[in-house]
Amino acid sequence: MGVDYYKVLQVDKSANDDDLKKAYRKLAMKWHPDKNPNNKKEAEAKFKQISEAYEVLSDSQKRAIYDQYGEEGLKGQVPPPDAGGPGGGATFFQTGDGPNVFRFNPRNADDIFAEFFGFSSPFGGMGGGGGGGGMRGTRSFGGMFGDDMFSSFGEGRPMSHTPHKAPPIERTLPCTLEELCKGTTKKMKISREIADASGKTMPVEEILTIEIKPGWKKGTKITFPEKGNEQPNVIPSDLVFIIDEKPHSTFTRDGNDLIVTQKITLAEALTGYTVHLNTLDGRSLTIPISNVIHPTYEEVVPKEGMPLPKDPSKRGNLRIKFNIKFPTRLSLEQKAGIKKLLAP
Repeated sequence: MGVDYYKVLQVDKSANDDDLKKAYRKLAMKWHPDKNPNNKKEAEAKFKQISEAYEVLSDSQKRAIYDQYGEEGLKGQVPPPDAGGPGGGATFFQTGDGPNVFRFNPRNADDIFAEFFGFSSPFGGMGGGGGGGGMRGTRSFGGMFGDDMFSSFGEGRPMSHTPHKAPPIERTLPCTLEELCKGTTKKMKISREIADASGKTMPVEEILTIEIKPGWKKGTKITFPEKGNEQPNVIPSDLVFIIDEKPHSTFTRDGNDLIVTQKITLAEALTGYTVHLNTLDGRSLTIPISNVIHPTYEEVVPKEGMPLPKDPSKRGNLRIKFNIKFPTRLSLEQKAGIKKLLAP
């Protein structure tokens, strides 16, 4: 039967995919040649055998052939149970003597390791092809990450090679009330790192276009998916812009309403006042007030506030408040006159 791949990985014949991954993870980290500098030749042989065993047993077609015919069947000495077509690492070919024959060509051990653990970048630029399935190139794995690279994983700790999502990057986007009232387009220049097929990163600049809709409020978020830096085995961050409102010289915002405060004299408060305002969208408003204006009085002008975000054709209200300036002193004659005028 040749090599017992189950024994190599130290698993039962009923082992499932998770069992195989756990076994490969543990043994590959243990026997990686760069972790065994004093016993490198034996480590390379074991590392190659572990990788070959994992490649066969994790592939259902190769495993079926191996279970029925053993290592010899994998390497072209007997026909496969179902020669349905070529697969990765395997070749079907026609000879003059008989039917199709399955032949298994083991992949390079460091390729399997890189694919499993997600370290595409360190291997991508190493080049060089060593025979016998050993580690390719001349730069050591430990040298790429520091001598304690392996200890950071821990042989007994579960480790996932599934890419994880980097946390979002949030940036404030200040907007004037005019921009939030009428809507506008902003262009933001960003710099980020992108990775090529080998994992090597390079800086690029991009222009992002942000459409500010009428009525948007402070705290509104605009998300650009995966616009963060690219790196091996990590899904890039989302870039999130959060609307902020710049202070305005005339108006403040309360939900969908706009508030303005007018300074008036006591005489204007008692005898009438006309408000003149320029709106956020450039119109002129004239609002005459004939009521007596007291300190808590508020004049409400319907539909002159901010557009509603879900229906910009509708608006909130304009609320006009007043800061009444009282005189600091009155003469005796003025007091007598006021008493006479305001007498019940």
